[in-house]
Amino acid sequence: MTALTLYDPFDRMQFGPETCFLCGTPTGATDTIPVFPGWLQQRYNLTNKQLQFLDKSIITYPDLTIPCCVVCREQHVQPLEEKIENAHDQGVAGFKALEQKDIFLWLSKIFYGILVRELLNEKNPLIMPEHAVGENPKMFIKFQAFYKLLQALRVPVVFDDFTPYSLFILETAETDDTVPFEYRDELSTMMFSIKMGRVVLICCLLDNGLLQQALNRVYVTIKDKPLHPVQVAEFTARAYYAAYLLNIIPEYFERKASPTDNFFTYDTLIDDITMDIFNPWENSAYAKVLEEMWKKWQITREQILNNPQEPMTMLYDETGALRNIVSFPPIV
Repeated sequence: MTALTLYDPFDRMQFGPETCFLCGTPTGATDTIPVFPGWLQQRYNLTNKQLQFLDKSIITYPDLTIPCCVVCREQHVQPLEEKIENAHDQGVAGFKALEQKDIFLWLSKIFYGILVRELLNEKNPLIMPEHAVGENPKMFIKFQAFYKLLQALRVPVVFDDFTPYSLFILETAETDDTVPFEYRDELSTMMFSIKMGRVVLICCLLDNGLLQQALNRVYVTIKDKPLHPVQVAEFTARAYYAAYLLNIIPEYFERKASPTDNFFTYDTLIDDITMDIFNPWENSAYAKVLEEMWKKWQITREQILNNPQEPMTMLYDETGALRNIVSFPPIV
């Protein structure tokens, strides 16, 4: 039996085109995969569309690639892409039927591809980013822990009695849903969200399920109901702001494998258990995030904080019941 091995590109900062992103083996110029898979680009006409990085550089979706050896591409990435593509074609029900770990690994693969490009851009001597993510020790620890989780795409990994991520699956209602595809990421909080048709996936990639617990009271009221896009945007704002408040960085350790083991078992540890898990919620700061999420509806921070003690919500009415929003703004 082939011995199990883990790879860590952060050990020697190996992010260039000559090394497979998943296993570290040497790669050639043609050994690449698109960060956003080809099937996704085709379905949402992304081939000529652009995305922008933190340094303001622009790239088209097809040009955003990551090095990947033949073995990892054919044995690990492609089978995962087929699972996600099949789920996508079945809509929300397809994603809810999938093992959540597969969705997490797919989102993580995209997130990591974007992260690698950001790190490589920071090495450009002509670019002087104001806040270089690769030079932040706290972020470096986060990225290294995150990558250890991503290794589950390549080698069998069992998370022992914990879930390393928080995943929310939402559905948009057809009314007023004019944006077929969009994505958002936040490197510092390890947040990633993507909208594909009526499916919205929101994930904190490194929190041991703490956001899932914190937002569960809201999530259980909306997870089985189609929501107006303005409502999806509000929940997204809550998730992104909650991730910003998260005050811990989980660590992961692989147990020593015996010669007969064909999988790794990961244990987790939160280093400083004396700290509060979340920093205090501040409505003024939350309103800033919500204003950004609601930008397309031109809802201002002043409107959101009309009552500073209870920020505006499109999810619930005055009685606390879930709103049924058919159109926004309402048609009079």
